[in-house]
Amino acid sequence: MRLRALLDTDALGLRLLGGEDELDRPVRGVMTTDLRDPSRYLSGGELVLTGLAWRHDATDSEPFVRILAQAGVSALAAGEAELGPIPDDLVEACRHHRMPLFAVNETVAFATITEYVVRQVSGERAGDLAAVVDRHRRLMTSGPAGGGPEVVLDLLAGDLSLSAWVLSPTGRRIADAGKPLPGPVATALAGRHLAAARTGRRGPHATSVDGTTYALFPVRNSGRGSVPALRDTRGSALSEWLLAVEADPGDWPEARLDLLQGVTQLIAVERDRRDAARTVRRRLAQEVLELVQASAAPAEIAARLRVAAPVLLPGLGTAPHWQVVVARVEWEAPAGGSPARTGAEDPAGGPVAQALLEEILVDPAVTGPDSADRIAVAYTEDEAVALVPLPGTGPAGTVPGDGTPDDRSGAHGADSALRAGLLLEAVREPLSAGLAEDGRLTLGVSAAVHSAEGLRGALEEARHARRVAAARPGPVCAAGHDELASHVLLLPFVPDDVRRAFTARLLDPLRSYDERHRAELIPTLEAFLECDGSWTRCATRLHLHVNTLRYRVGRIEQLTGRDLSRLEDKLDFFLALRMS
Repeated sequence: MRLRALLDTDALGLRLLGGEDELDRPVRGVMTTDLRDPSRYLSGGELVLTGLAWRHDATDSEPFVRILAQAGVSALAAGEAELGPIPDDLVEACRHHRMPLFAVNETVAFATITEYVVRQVSGERAGDLAAVVDRHRRLMTSGPAGGGPEVVLDLLAGDLSLSAWVLSPTGRRIADAGKPLPGPVATALAGRHLAAARTGRRGPHATSVDGTTYALFPVRNSGRGSVPALRDTRGSALSEWLLAVEADPGDWPEARLDLLQGVTQLIAVERDRRDAARTVRRRLAQEVLELVQASAAPAEIAARLRVAAPVLLPGLGTAPHWQVVVARVEWEAPAGGSPARTGAEDPAGGPVAQALLEEILVDPAVTGPDSADRIAVAYTEDEAVALVPLPGTGPAGTVPGDGTPDDRSGAHGADSALRAGLLLEAVREPLSAGLAEDGRLTLGVSAAVHSAEGLRGALEEARHARRVAAARPGPVCAAGHDELASHVLLLPFVPDDVRRAFTARLLDPLRSYDERHRAELIPTLEAFLECDGSWTRCATRLHLHVNTLRYRVGRIEQLTGRDLSRLEDKLDFFLALRMS
């Protein structure tokens, strides 16, 4: 915008007092000040508005205007509302420093001028940057070297002073322009985006975290990569990236909104490219999964693993161990709709689980550095299966499945093996918002294995672990192989009627007695079992005399007809308490 445009706008009430030859100067911003020296707040190209409160006598005008000229200010506009007509010494100082000077009519507020300049300048900058973004988008779509989304985020930061980040559905930072975003803030933004996206409303969605306002734009999956676009709103929200901009979009002009929408399209192109780069790994995982499910010969599975090893761990030179992770996304039908839909009945269940599992497993906090180049995820109609390589310890040239014994506790050990707890920690908070009341994500993790025969067992192990997770409450649950050697594996699959009958027979007499006499037999039984039947430790824990504890245990045995000195009866009570 030029100074001449300000003078030609009648609504601004500006009157030119000097500087006719400088009216083609550009205006890049606006600032209101009554400081004697505002230089620290000036960057050049501003229209400076002042009420002249800094001027005490005629000698103040020259140094004030000199400071503005040295800072590269485009023009000065002085108000007449407080002190009346503009003094001659200020007019002379502006003439001397070739500084255009406007008088602002007392009926016009500085806020009116400020709003007009900001709107015009922002619109022009947005238009200029939109052209740059469009050129960059064409560059990225026409060749392999586009620079990635960081280049566009740098443009937003440099030209419009907008800090922006590209985040995954779990809050993992995918790209930024150098400004850090705290992990808890990223997680909160991802969760709020998922919750807003489920409504189906068009972005951006405005939200505030720790007093800072952000605009959240969805980055849609176009389906041009190797993952199909998802039509269901619930599924697509869980599989899309988001662009978070540190700004309130409520006052943005249409041009700036269009610009940011264009940025999301550009980022979507980059996502398609990354999806396409995973094609080989996905195909290998799909082939291995099909062989394992078809009970193929170990030698045939080993041949596929032999091909997969250098692709997933390039340059390693040793045979990796493998872990299997199984994920399933399940939805209930909307209220008043058809019966509850499970992932097996929803064709989007498998692709959504695949997209989620890939985003989770490429997080360095979950699977370590360089994980993006290692993860291979296949999917069936209702679940996703990830093949996760872990650095092995065998000599170079060792072939998985060539007879090497299955090793679940070797040097890969607990340090590098993936744990269900890590998965749960990485996804529980943001994805719970996206799944809301009608969706669930359940995850199962196998032990690490080093053979084709072990891989078949690892898949079954991961599926069993996922079923254990599915029996737990909550929208996001995970379980690991270590839980399969416990009663935890058995209890979830006990039918409800059997569960109720078993617990009622053992515990109802104790509950009834506690209600009548406040005897606390149930808490006493729990403590006694947790103390492994030790009278002294249990009495100390409950702050009771040992004789009092013996009386309570005797009453428990009398009411139930059981003997707590017998292992079988202790086990029955233990299971009943766990199932209650």
